[in-house]
Amino acid sequence: IIRVAVVDEEAARAIAEIKKKIRIPLIADIHFHPRLALLSMASGADGLRINPGNIGGRDRLKPVVIEARDRSIPIRIGVNSGSLEKDLLKRYGGVTPETMVSSALRTIEWMEDLGFHLIKISLKASDALRSVEAYRLFSRKSDYPLHLGVTEAGKGSGAVVKSSIGIGLLLSEGIGD
Repeated sequence: IIRVAVVDEEAARAIAEIKKKIRIPLIADIHFHPRLALLSMASGADGLRINPGNIGGRDRLKPVVIEARDRSIPIRIGVNSGSLEKDLLKRYGGVTPETMVSSALRTIEWMEDLGFHLIKISLKASDALRSVEAYRLFSRKSDYPLHLGVTEAGKGSGAVVKSSIGIGLLLSEGIGD
């Protein structure tokens, strides 16, 4: 799988050219701009990654979900501890595993209300143990597939250790897909 950051319209349009040169799925990573998700799908993206903390809420997400549903394109709800919704941060008193899981569950509910179920989830924090706790909590509440990871792990051996610990703990508990 190739995941590409779609930061502007030029990047979204480039997906069509990239797809001509590859034979594996291409995932468009979308931040802030739902129109880039729509353009990415029109350009041939095989899947999307949407961050509920910066996409702008239910109304802005709706046309993306409807288009993905109609095209049978899966969406990864990519919750990131660094960009959680303000109302959830207030409700849970900051960045907690509960805040992260609540963000994912609320977004799932929005998507399911539109008849969309091609969903996978990631719950990434730069703190490996916070990620682990969020994944544990989510796995007790939902059966949607989990894309495991630790965000902002950095570079070099420190990043490898941080990610290995977080992902290894979860896999050893049978959590993750």
